[in-house]
Amino acid sequence: MLQCTKKGETMSVRTTVTLEDELIKLLKLKALETSTSVSTLLNEIVGEAFRQDSDDLQTFKERDTEPSISFESFLDELRADGKL
Repeated sequence: MLQCTKKGETMSVRTTVTLEDELIKLLKLKALETSTSVSTLLNEIVGEAFRQDSDDLQTFKERDTEPSISFESFLDELRADGKL
């Protein structure tokens, strides 16, 4: 079931998510420790995961023009420099 409601400028969607029992226990404990709701905590966790993915993708895009070398060549360079 999806139910959309508008809170201020942010659109919220109510949905059902199935999580492992241990994850639910940990989420509830963390919510109690931080005096927040499980819903708010999940929003923060999922939002942060997407921000990290976005940052990683941006870094890959910025470094796309850099030359690449094989892992073996990289190891050879480290050995030649006495770092390995």
